Amino acid sequence: MSKTEDMVEGAPVGVQTAGNGQATTGAADTQESETNDDVRLPLGAYVPMGVTSRYTAPSATIDPDRSKSWIKRATPIVMAHKLQWFSALIFSFLGLIIQVWIPKILQNGITNSLINKTQPLHNYVELIAVLALFTGLFGYISRTNLFKVAYAIEFDLRNILYEHFTRMSFPFYDRVQSGQLISRANSDIRSVQMYLTFAPMILVQCSIALVAFAFMLSISVPLAFVAMASMPFIYIVGIKMRKSLFPVSWLIQSRLAEVATVVDENVNGVRVVRSFAAEQQQLGQLAKAADRVQWGYIKDADLRARFAPLVQNLSQVGLVLVLLVGGWLVINEHLPVASIVSFNLYLVMMQAPFMMLGMLIMMGQRASASADRIYEIIDEKPTIVDRPGAVDLVNCQGDVEFDDVSFAYADDSLLTKPGGDDGPREILQHLNLHLHPGETIALVGRTGSGKSTVARVLARFYDATGGTVRVDGHDVRDLTLTSLRANIGVVLDEPFLFSVSIRDNIAYGRPDASMEEVVAAAEAAGATGFINRLADGYDTVVGERGYTLSGGQRQRIAIARALLVNPPILILDDATSAIDVKVEQRIHSSLRVLMEGRTTLIIAHRLSTISLADRVVLLDSGRIVADGTHAELLASTPLYSEVLAQATSEEQAAAEAAAGAEDLGLDDDVLEPEGVALAPEDGLLQTDDEVLEPEKGAI
Repeated sequence: MSKTEDMVEGAPVGVQTAGNGQATTGAADTQESETNDDVRLPLGAYVPMGVTSRYTAPSATIDPDRSKSWIKRATPIVMAHKLQWFSALIFSFLGLIIQVWIPKILQNGITNSLINKTQPLHNYVELIAVLALFTGLFGYISRTNLFKVAYAIEFDLRNILYEHFTRMSFPFYDRVQSGQLISRANSDIRSVQMYLTFAPMILVQCSIALVAFAFMLSISVPLAFVAMASMPFIYIVGIKMRKSLFPVSWLIQSRLAEVATVVDENVNGVRVVRSFAAEQQQLGQLAKAADRVQWGYIKDADLRARFAPLVQNLSQVGLVLVLLVGGWLVINEHLPVASIVSFNLYLVMMQAPFMMLGMLIMMGQRASASADRIYEIIDEKPTIVDRPGAVDLVNCQGDVEFDDVSFAYADDSLLTKPGGDDGPREILQHLNLHLHPGETIALVGRTGSGKSTVARVLARFYDATGGTVRVDGHDVRDLTLTSLRANIGVVLDEPFLFSVSIRDNIAYGRPDASMEEVVAAAEAAGATGFINRLADGYDTVVGERGYTLSGGQRQRIAIARALLVNPPILILDDATSAIDVKVEQRIHSSLRVLMEGRTTLIIAHRLSTISLADRVVLLDSGRIVADGTHAELLASTPLYSEVLAQATSEEQAAAEAAAGAEDLGLDDDVLEPEGVALAPEDGLLQTDDEVLEPEKGAI
């Protein structure tokens, strides 16, 4: 973790920072030394985020020891709320003790008031009423604390799991479906939470059977053992039930995750589904996944139908035996009538724990399966982490160097490309490239040549499998991830917007930015034209993934988001591909000013974007095959001309397809913010050229 995160000023002794190519230790010093190259900066020079979370982190986490049972691993989370948890159990136990005492009082009342007539009946009535009042009070306190603990445990589990998601590396997300993660963060957590909180309460209620058995022994020892004659059979059935339910519970949770994946993909890909009229095909996939879940639930219900009645009703055998043997004892005057009445009340009281015992076994197996699925994620460690002794990158100058860099995606990654018997094919092969501070370089190449991978390796989304990537002379693996990425602004070719306002999307990297700074960034990105035409302006909520905006509009907001952070290193991964050429020219005029003094890596296809670069680097099959100016490459490298011609033809085909889609009305289903009247050019497949047209009289 970054040692300077959230620190604005002050520098404790011993903290390491990296600035201007040097690592420094000791007290921070804002004065630059003239006699050596050491630069000591205040830790406040690097503050990655403007605000911190206002929520307190869970005080405990899951035990990492995999050899322990799932309950023991989750115990620290429960013990973090032990005061409320134990109070709930204690008050529940006290309430049950009172309930167990009432039949004894009833027995004495029948004997002393109705048979012997030695005491008035109202004394016993009043006593039972008072005890019932205390039972209700203790029950209220117990349930209130129990539900508070239940929701606190659920909150902790979700935070622990989501925090783990944020630490996981990109290779993890390359191979794990989002629906699987959503299922583990919802239904699996709920199953574990219910068992951790309600199982102890059920066990307390079951333990009260021991207290009731003690009272039964005080009435008649032989009759008490007759009543417990069915207990060994209940235990045997419970063991068989537990072994049968566990695999089915695991299967159900796994198939629920499959349904979540299908639903997630259909919701996020609704435009693709409708454009291909594939609704029935997707419904078939969902029906197939739902049918698999249904089979699991039916199997689960079948097992419950077999075992639950046995567990719940075997105890009734004891009641029959008590009536038989107890009746014989009463008839032969070995036992008073009042005793047999209280004895039967104790037996009825013991029925509830045994009925809940079956539910406890079923809850336990489902919780065990869910816990294993959660631990499967928690136990997986991120592959991209800070090295021991990693330093913060401060006062970044933007000097970037790729030294003999090679890269191949992991074998289990969805991005892996087959490379024969030698394993996955290398995306980058012995790449050597140096970006000087303030220099702008355009990476050009065919699709799949490794252009985007260069950007991913620089920001340590992935680690190079060979060679070294350096920033300001430091191996990026020796820098803290937060400080490295705080100094790199990335605009992807498929921009992601959050379901918040436009203002919040632009200020995502700097939540404390002023409105003036947000507007300035939007203006530099050419986004003010369409934003100002929205009814709510910068307060307009863009909807999920920003699909209420056109592709070009989303890209402009993404560019504004990166520019507001003002990083010393900027990566534009085909960031203007969905923007109209005229709008792109306006953005470029702003980018030329903003890129001065900052190192910029442009992954480009358009000639207009390439014109922003000082140098052009041509990639082919992960290797640099040419490096020079645009004019030099045109004159000396035929492949460069082929790549530009191919990109131009693909762009023209895409424009024709967009025009055809517009004629067919394929964007009619695009959602629009409520109450917002968008101009005709603001559709999903259109651009807003009119923002560039001069007003009348301006010429």
